[in-house]
Amino acid sequence: MRQLFIVLGIIAAVLALVLAVTPLSQIAFLPALAALIFGGIALYISKQKQLPKKSVQLIFLMTLISLVLTTYKAVFNSAEMGNTEELELKEEASVEDSKHILEELEIEDMDIEFDESNLDTTTTEELPDLEGLLDK
Repeated sequence: MRQLFIVLGIIAAVLALVLAVTPLSQIAFLPALAALIFGGIALYISKQKQLPKKSVQLIFLMTLISLVLTTYKAVFNSAEMGNTEELELKEEASVEDSKHILEELEIEDMDIEFDESNLDTTTTEELPDLEGLLDK
């Protein structure tokens, strides 16, 4: 049972350490918490049976390093907004270029002739009696 918690603790600590150095450092708190729990259970079992505690100490060391890195990144790294004025100027220039391109296009006026001879000019007298269909 002790070895199961040691293996789970080492896996969680390594995962926390890997996540702590990536841009997903905010998620590293979850595996670090799991590693602390698994390490604590393994430490408790090790103390009861008087077994070596070096692997449990390794779990706590890796978890501590990942928590320090994650906390440092959370406190000192701030999301910086880029220069929005430059982006707005580029957008306006793009709109102006689009207008200029559209103005240069020569669209010929198309004469659409409306031919009434093709229209169906059925009068109301020529329509079939539909009132009988409604009674059914």
